[in-house]
Amino acid sequence: MSALDWALLALAALLTGGLTLWTVRRTRVAIRRWFERAVRRSLLQFRARLDRYKLVSKRIIREDLMRDPTVLAAMREHCESEDIGELDCRVRVERYIDEIVPYFNVLSYYKVGYNIARVVVNLLYRVSSEYQDRAALDRIPRRDIVVYLMNHRSNADYVVVAYVLARAVSISYAVGEWARVWPLEYVFKSFGAYFIRRGFREPLYHVVLERYVQLITRNGVTQGIFLEGGLSRDGAFRPAKIGLLDHVARSLSDLDPAQDIWLVPVALNYDRVLEDRTLISELIDQRRRPGRLSQFASLLHYIGFNIGRALTGNLRRYGRVAVNFGTPLSMRGWVAQHPGTLEASREERLPRMQALADEVMQRVARIMPVTPVPLVAAALLSFRQTAVRHEALLERIEEFRAALLDREAKLVQPDRDAAAILDRAWKMLTMRRLVVRAGDDYLIMSRQRPLLEYYANSVRHLLPAVEIERVMHPAHEPDTSLPKLKAWTPRKKRG
Repeated sequence: MSALDWALLALAALLTGGLTLWTVRRTRVAIRRWFERAVRRSLLQFRARLDRYKLVSKRIIREDLMRDPTVLAAMREHCESEDIGELDCRVRVERYIDEIVPYFNVLSYYKVGYNIARVVVNLLYRVSSEYQDRAALDRIPRRDIVVYLMNHRSNADYVVVAYVLARAVSISYAVGEWARVWPLEYVFKSFGAYFIRRGFREPLYHVVLERYVQLITRNGVTQGIFLEGGLSRDGAFRPAKIGLLDHVARSLSDLDPAQDIWLVPVALNYDRVLEDRTLISELIDQRRRPGRLSQFASLLHYIGFNIGRALTGNLRRYGRVAVNFGTPLSMRGWVAQHPGTLEASREERLPRMQALADEVMQRVARIMPVTPVPLVAAALLSFRQTAVRHEALLERIEEFRAALLDREAKLVQPDRDAAAILDRAWKMLTMRRLVVRAGDDYLIMSRQRPLLEYYANSVRHLLPAVEIERVMHPAHEPDTSLPKLKAWTPRKKRG
């Protein structure tokens, strides 16, 4: 080939390369603009409050935490106590940060997550939500920080609350280690959830977690925290945990004096909790707790089974899931009533924070929604017998209903009478094979009594005590030999 041919070939290659580079850049710009338009359309569609700090790069958050004086001091102390090098300690902290910090994606949350939640939640339940004081929530200034504090009944709580609040705000949840499996970890992180190690006692880890929680709180990120720290195994409330609440409260001193932190109590209840039998089996014998692989296999079986029922037209909803939002509690108002709490030493501060957590849990308990299945389960068990007459059961349900209305409890669809409530609950009780009917008698299956007790425990604190009427007949004597739930004692974790 001549020199001219080589020159033309080089020119053609140069033009081809330039055209390819220009095409790639234009494509990248077009894709970026498409995503930006899709994000704007999603926000306009939902008219939701988006916390801008969620869009900050994970790299910037990592750098902020690595430069944090509190984290640096904890690293030096850890190096001395564990006798390890600074580099090893830094690698450990970066691993903790990478594990904790999410990467929120607007399209993932509003396009993927919301649509999946809408389909799944409405496929399984009838959803109802209620606000105890909507005006108080609306009066919260946009510059203030809102933290939703909830009870924990099911792993579906994450989906239900996010779905109910989707048109108001996006929530960043504190998620336990159960979700740190593929692909759930990436899904939850794209939804803005941050991971925590429950029961892990290393001081360095807790300093990193504390500073991250305080960082996002100072920057206005709306959070959702399950105060009980884990799922209720017996249906009743577990004692409130104060770790994350303490981190959030101590962020108050770093805020502008005009800003406040609002704690919103949230109560959830179900006619059917998807994991109820698993939770009860753990309560009876913690050694029977299934591993992650077994849980994942059970989940696949459950999804496949319900898909099959849906395709054959036999899928039925699991009753009602209800969410109630209580009156928000001002953190500055609470601190004003308990001066010096945030500046006190850990030993003096934690009992006061426990009192705050207990107060919020009491507010959650007062607004606990009463759905048909828990109410009927409590009525059935109140007789302490195996057989309950139909008329007596209706009278007891009406008695409980009247008591709930008198104390202004959150009874779902309060205009329904006792017969309508029993009819709604009966569909679920027969589906679960908990109770059978023989003539005018309802017979409680003895092996299923713990499951009835699990649901009754969720509303028992709202119901009046019932005196057992003594009747001189062996069939009406309370049977103390029947299966019962025992108190839940969480396993100790090594740290």
